[in-house]
Amino acid sequence: MNVNQQMLTKKEYNKPQKSGAFKTAKLAQRIVMIVIGAAMMSVALEIFLVPNQLIDGGITGISIMLSHIFEIPLGILLTLLNLPFLIVGYKQIGKTFALSTLFAVVLMSVGTQLLHPVNPITVEPLLAAVFGGVILGVGVGLVVRYGGSLDGTEIVAILVSKKLPFSVGEVVMFINLFILSGAGFIFGWNNAMFSLIAYYIAFKMIDVTLEGLDQSKSVWIISDKFRDIGEALTERLGRGVTYLEGEGGFSGDNKKVIFVVITRLEEAKLKAIVEDWDTEAFVAIGNIHDVKGGRFKKRAIH
Repeated sequence: MNVNQQMLTKKEYNKPQKSGAFKTAKLAQRIVMIVIGAAMMSVALEIFLVPNQLIDGGITGISIMLSHIFEIPLGILLTLLNLPFLIVGYKQIGKTFALSTLFAVVLMSVGTQLLHPVNPITVEPLLAAVFGGVILGVGVGLVVRYGGSLDGTEIVAILVSKKLPFSVGEVVMFINLFILSGAGFIFGWNNAMFSLIAYYIAFKMIDVTLEGLDQSKSVWIISDKFRDIGEALTERLGRGVTYLEGEGGFSGDNKKVIFVVITRLEEAKLKAIVEDWDTEAFVAIGNIHDVKGGRFKKRAIH
């Protein structure tokens, strides 16, 4: 055994072990959320989109068009067309992701079969696009948030992005442009445009579901009055701050950098606090996908 192997073995040996009850609770949470997400996807498809000849992107959109052309049940196509990508995902991305995705896809397929005889809530294409897109986006977001996927296109995008200079989102968008264009030839261009509206709304709702309505933000502040600003942020916002050491790249002067994490609702108040002490302070604010640990908690501003 070489040194690297010894270090790896020691690291794995010292890794904190979570209790069986904790793991069971997390697994149960994942299963419940994936079930809810797949059920919402089924409702969006069979109660809103498909009856109004609207489609989603990816394999789901292809399945809807093929189901319309060849009169094959949508649920069967959803499973069959996603299966090859799941096999690839199992080998290239990971067992947990692939199994979670398979579970979600099977549930969605069964759900569409059960809901197919149910009458649509609306036959107005715009209403179907809006509400179908919202429900679809939340459903997909829940499944993705808890470690799965509902469409093989995302697996392709992940693999392609590793070999080409494109992000996963760019690859998915490129594929879906072709799929949504195909809907124009099959269902008519009006329906294709309504489908694009549904897709855009779903895309935004996925972001909301993943990041939450009360999005977190990271803030970097550089000011000579760093101590006063830091204390004011702690007193008035109730947020802990961290002072980092910095050096001006042009001047070479030593600088203190304030780092703090806030919610979107606290952004305006933070800016006002900083301006009260230093109108010339440098402030950089960025979005954060997730925050865990420490004393950070999301809360409303009073």
